[in-house]
Amino acid sequence: MPRLPDRLFERFQRLDQLRETHSPFYLAALLLGGFVAVLVVAPLFWLVLRAGTVEPARAIELLSSRRSVLIGARSIALVLGTTVASVLLGVPLAVLTTRTDLPAQRLFSVVIALPLVIPSYIGAFAFVSAFGRHGEVGSLLGLNLPRIDGFAGAVLVITLYTYPYVFLGTRAALRSMDASLVEAARSLDAGPVEAFRRVTLPQIRPAISAGALLVALYALSDFGTPAFMGVSVFTSAIYMESEAFNVGYAALLSLQLLTLAGVILLVESRTGRATGQTARRRGSPIELGWLRYPAMALVGLLGAVTILLPVGLFLSWMVRGTGGAVPSLAFQPQHALNSVGFSLAAALVASVMALPVAYLGVSGRSRLGRLLERGTYVGFAVPGVVIGLALVFLGSSTAPWLYRTAPLLVFAYVVRFLPQAVGTTRSALEGFDDQIAEAARTLNAGPWRTFRKVVFPEIAPGVLAGAALVFLTTMKELPATLMLQPIGRDTLATMIWAAHGSLYYRYAAVPALVLIVVSGVSMLVLLAQDESGI
Repeated sequence: MPRLPDRLFERFQRLDQLRETHSPFYLAALLLGGFVAVLVVAPLFWLVLRAGTVEPARAIELLSSRRSVLIGARSIALVLGTTVASVLLGVPLAVLTTRTDLPAQRLFSVVIALPLVIPSYIGAFAFVSAFGRHGEVGSLLGLNLPRIDGFAGAVLVITLYTYPYVFLGTRAALRSMDASLVEAARSLDAGPVEAFRRVTLPQIRPAISAGALLVALYALSDFGTPAFMGVSVFTSAIYMESEAFNVGYAALLSLQLLTLAGVILLVESRTGRATGQTARRRGSPIELGWLRYPAMALVGLLGAVTILLPVGLFLSWMVRGTGGAVPSLAFQPQHALNSVGFSLAAALVASVMALPVAYLGVSGRSRLGRLLERGTYVGFAVPGVVIGLALVFLGSSTAPWLYRTAPLLVFAYVVRFLPQAVGTTRSALEGFDDQIAEAARTLNAGPWRTFRKVVFPEIAPGVLAGAALVFLTTMKELPATLMLQPIGRDTLATMIWAAHGSLYYRYAAVPALVLIVVSGVSMLVLLAQDESGI
């Protein structure tokens, strides 16, 4: 076994080799990227630390209690039900808009993707108001309609607002697949179902898996929809326990939630990857015949239920007014300004932090750089309520001067949504021509000046797109905002929560409509990044 001085000498040798083989610019990026990665992962340390203060016997008792088992089983069932339903809805719709003779396919594709415009918790709020106890639709029609709430209601609502993840990925895979493969299968007397199972499905399975992963993680981390539907799952239970100051139990539930998220990521990582098929021969479309009319009606019904219903309901509330019953819940321009201010700050910080991380990922010069880049993606898998709880522990116990302040809230947003900024910035860097930078260096321009004068102007659109995505998703974030917002600085999302909690639903009309408009802008940003359109 080597002695300690020998091992230290080997470490210093490795540092010398790293310094000799990499430029100062890369080493600076490595240091900055490491700092960013540590900051992003740090909240989980505080969570584990707090959970470790619970006595082992007490922890086992809490985690094995009937309530904990039911919460875990209900969360798993919600994820499975939503994911399966989204696949069963999204895949056929993708086939319908790419492989059939459905008229106005582009228009119908937009309608099918539009539910992404509305945050699921706003959709849940609308469904509970319209079809819950004493729902507006039943009262208007004078009918006793089935109630949409509880576990079944949560599965339905999350499915309706997340299936586009499966639809968009599957549709893109189908458009890039060579349809002649399917025609060859049909020429061998394979029916449509057999040809889809043996030829098409293996080609599009990675895209379906990627969309299903997004749906599963969304369902697992969704806080507002289960809360509005009255379903006790991990996210809502963690929030309730933290509000009741049962912080040890909340920390243990958070670790269970993180474990389940890790299992989902592990399962997805074992699925097949894309084959790199790029041919776009469309082939002969499937003739729908008279089925085109039910198909168009189905798409129209989806658009009406997911878009027209909530927008129409909120507009009617806004027209009818609130009656002034609870002035403290009335919409104030300051609520929108608070949301915009926090979101702008998060977008700016995330964009700056994403630059060194994305550079490390693109350069691929060391495993350490790639590891640091992957570490910043922790926010992609960690629900907002867990990040909020971890930072509550940090702020309340270690840095009370930070608790309930704007910097801590902005930091929570950055941890949660930094992967969006890293992704778009990395894509911009991958598309940058290195020869341009080399040409600048031949003119005696240093690495910092080359980056500032040559590289950054070229990648600025990608950086701005990432900032826009962080801004727009931060505007909609609910659980972290509830747990960390500065006192007296309500946002649009927290006002919707307050209106629901007080049962004065009409006060949510204006904040909800503003968030829908903001989400619509986010859809335009996403479409602008897709050169081929939707």
